[in-house]
Amino acid sequence: MFLLIYLKKIKLAKIISHLYIMPGKSDLKPRILLHVCCGPCSLHPYLLLKKDFEITFFFYNPNIHPKKEYLKRLEGARKVSDKYSVPFIIGEYEMKKWMKLTKHLKDEPEGGKRCELCFRIRLSKTADMTKKLGFDFFGTTLTVSPYNNQKAINSIGEEIALLRKIKFLKADFKKKDGFKKTTELSKKLNLYRQNYCGCIYSKR
Repeated sequence: MFLLIYLKKIKLAKIISHLYIMPGKSDLKPRILLHVCCGPCSLHPYLLLKKDFEITFFFYNPNIHPKKEYLKRLEGARKVSDKYSVPFIIGEYEMKKWMKLTKHLKDEPEGGKRCELCFRIRLSKTADMTKKLGFDFFGTTLTVSPYNNQKAINSIGEEIALLRKIKFLKADFKKKDGFKKTTELSKKLNLYRQNYCGCIYSKR
């Protein structure tokens, strides 16, 4: 089940490839379900997108291991949600399912096929929720990190969007010092900042 937590409810830089304006609804912001992996990584993307989108955070990260680490990152994302009054949806913690799907790639190097599969798992779930709840777009904050492959993330997102006939927001949030900005702001807000990607293999 999904736990939905609803709270209260510049311009986009060139890192965004497309902004669709709905005919007859130019006064309304398109609604986007934004996948977030942690508190720090959600900051810069949120501040960049908020003037042009009605944003809801979606925390779905079954790759994060162990459970106590998952809870730390969840709490960080929740703090950002609380600070900016962003609606927050928490997905199931399907760590065993994630392990089963990725175990054949356990010896892959960081940034390789295992990471691409992990992106696909999380973006697929985000896309499913996007379609289920009727959002106009889905996207992810994953590209704010210099350790993630932006091209792979966007390619996977676009592929998933095409299959489900929905819209994916292609972005590279680390551009224009995005990672630096989000890191500095996370320090000011005293957010927990992790030192590994999340999965047991990256920790190893």
